[in-house]
Amino acid sequence: MVKSITQRVLLNAWLRGLRLPDALPLLCDFHTEGTADERADMMSFDVVGSGEAARFLITQEGARLTTAYGNEHIEPPLRTNRFLDDAIGPERYAGVILSYRACLALKRPTYTVAEVTDADGKDVSYERLLLPFGRGDTVEHIIGSYKAISIEGGFRLHNLMGVKAKSVPVVTIRAVIDRRSVPADRPASQDSVELI
Repeated sequence: MVKSITQRVLLNAWLRGLRLPDALPLLCDFHTEGTADERADMMSFDVVGSGEAARFLITQEGARLTTAYGNEHIEPPLRTNRFLDDAIGPERYAGVILSYRACLALKRPTYTVAEVTDADGKDVSYERLLLPFGRGDTVEHIIGSYKAISIEGGFRLHNLMGVKAKSVPVVTIRAVIDRRSVPADRPASQDSVELI
């Protein structure tokens, strides 16, 4: 299950945006209340290329993500219009690319949880929800929501997921959300979504 309530709201908004069972929602059809507050935990990407050669061009990077990846030293205008692999480096990119490629290839949302330790040794779960958008069955954009939480309470976000972080994230959950799991006889906003 998607743990974050905010990510569930985003997922339900994506489901409401579906026009046909096999067609992706358009980015302009993606509406949810409170998204402005969530932008600090979100990234937007344009998909450049296709298949295994596709790259993900950052068009928006949230402030908390900048902190989590240790990118505060980069001027705000330079944080966008760069590719994800360049932004986070090859080591971290290798750890996340499977979720992005699955979202692109399967044209479905993906959900990932990685366990990581902050600078003080606290265990933190880093949850990533990727939502595909496009025309017909071609993914043109991906919106990502990223949430860091710890059952130990407060934690250090700075450089939590960066190249110089204290620990390497270990993926504990990697799932593709099956659109067919949402019953057609009820509105998507009232459904619980199961992962397969």
